[in-house]
Amino acid sequence: MHQLTCGIEIHQQLDTHKLFCSCRSRLVEEEGKCFRRRLRPTQSEMGEIDRAVLAQAERRMHFTYQAPSDVSCLVEADEEPPHDADEEAMQASLIVSAMLNCRVMDEVHFMRKIVIDGSNTSGFQRTALVAVDGHLDVNGRKIGILSLCLEEDAARKVETKDREVTYRLDRLGIPLIEIATAPDMHDPDEVKEVAQRLGSILRSTRKVKRGLGTIREDLNISIPDGARVEIKGAQDLSLLPTYVRNEMERQRSLIEIRHMLRERGALPVPVAARDISVLLKDSRSKVIHSALSKGGKVFCSALPLFAGVMRSPDSKLRLGAEMAQHARSRGVAGIFHSDELPAYGITAEEVQAIRKEFALGDGDAFALCADAADRAEPALLAAVARANQALIGVPEETRDPLPDGTSVYSRPLPGAGRMYPETDVKPILIGRDRLESIRQNLPELPEERMARISREYGVNEQQSRQLVKDGFDELFEEVAKDRAVAAVAARTFLSTYPELQKDGVGLETLTDARVKEAFAALSAGRFAKEALPAVLKELANGSTVEKAVSALGLGSLDQGDAAGIIDAIIKERADFVREKGENAVGPLMGVAMKELRGKVDGKQAADLLKERVQAFLRG
Repeated sequence: MHQLTCGIEIHQQLDTHKLFCSCRSRLVEEEGKCFRRRLRPTQSEMGEIDRAVLAQAERRMHFTYQAPSDVSCLVEADEEPPHDADEEAMQASLIVSAMLNCRVMDEVHFMRKIVIDGSNTSGFQRTALVAVDGHLDVNGRKIGILSLCLEEDAARKVETKDREVTYRLDRLGIPLIEIATAPDMHDPDEVKEVAQRLGSILRSTRKVKRGLGTIREDLNISIPDGARVEIKGAQDLSLLPTYVRNEMERQRSLIEIRHMLRERGALPVPVAARDISVLLKDSRSKVIHSALSKGGKVFCSALPLFAGVMRSPDSKLRLGAEMAQHARSRGVAGIFHSDELPAYGITAEEVQAIRKEFALGDGDAFALCADAADRAEPALLAAVARANQALIGVPEETRDPLPDGTSVYSRPLPGAGRMYPETDVKPILIGRDRLESIRQNLPELPEERMARISREYGVNEQQSRQLVKDGFDELFEEVAKDRAVAAVAARTFLSTYPELQKDGVGLETLTDARVKEAFAALSAGRFAKEALPAVLKELANGSTVEKAVSALGLGSLDQGDAAGIIDAIIKERADFVREKGENAVGPLMGVAMKELRGKVDGKQAADLLKERVQAFLRG
């Protein structure tokens, strides 16, 4: 039996107009006009209300929407029916379907998927099934493609304050291709390989957006005796194996907790909470004191036989953290539990008083929450309900990815109860002639592009393969139109970028436009290739090429100026040069490059240094 079963969903923005209107699909800083909405759960066509939708409704959130002009209109505000689906976006989805060997639907029908987290003004997302039953070849293995859909992206979250969330409508309606693989991956590193392969196929259409946030991955992960858990919205491809490994470890710990609780004979805990505010009215805990001083309350629930699984001494078992995540989904900062107390200002005497109040034994635990009464009690009840799920093992749920490769609870895993037909968008007929024309004119496959890049630009096969896998191939070809910088471009994307990231440089601000400007300046001789990493670092920090060149003291030197600098270096070390002869060139190269780096090409500097040393020795 495999230790891991994983499938992924890729969501890729298309570089077209918006899906249901003629607005441009780009992000802006303009806020535009604002309006507010409340969203409520509705039944599907089967008369059901989805569990994930209900969980979102219980948060009782209010939503403010910013509607920038030019990139949003009455369609995004849900004040006008959607227009016909964008033809260019539909064509791109059909091209990708053909490249993935999928069976395309004769008619494409849009559906409504209920979403009331505020990310859609209408309370639903429009999505259409375009194709099914495809496959992808990765490292000699066939990975199944379950479906390919065309859907609209959600609004962009700008700010969250208390129970008010502000969204901007610039991203709402941007077309997305969603590709769902079969659960055919059994190794964390293979997950990344499949995502890279899908990304390279999508980019080959030249119809997709590039950059951070334009492609997102959802991971569906399970292990034996575990359950399917979806980590939704991962953006950093390099972290995919880490998310998978951490989720595997989390599920293993939950399985161990279930085993321990069953061995003890633990039973489901009543989902109830008791007000113990009087018991802790003099507590020195900042959280409890703050809540009580504002008129809030402290609620507590007993957890018989749960001691030691809330947080074990080695921190491998952390049911308390799972419970806290569910509590936070109800709007509180967190909970306290007995495995971590006394601490946080809660004394041993207060812990004993609570244990006495609930008549708890040594093997029993408790959890408490302090906040406004209408928050603290529902939050603690959610935490207790999560504790009861530990008796089952791993609950099915959706989790949000965190930058450190871990994840946090978001909501229950949605079911089929949130889909119903879209009546405002007419079906799209897909004719055989159209599909045949697409199949006869498919873009380059990734392996074809790898071979061509290696052949045309003179980079080795390993570099061309990595450029395609990492998604740099299109940008590489744009900057390497000047063949003289092709080798520098390959080295920059494959080596300099990782080095800059390691140094803490945020590459998300290093846009394609800025990179092309830097290479244009390099080709024009504004600075030498050795200065390119420093220039890119300045650009990532918001500088322009002009300012970067000035701040770094760059600017190309003519031969005479460079020769003058080198002659001065030789003169200062005249005795050393006479003693070593031409062997002085190597040691002096480092000294010379301190003066010339970024101003003169390294090879040119070496040739000039050798020439000037020889001239000095001739006298």
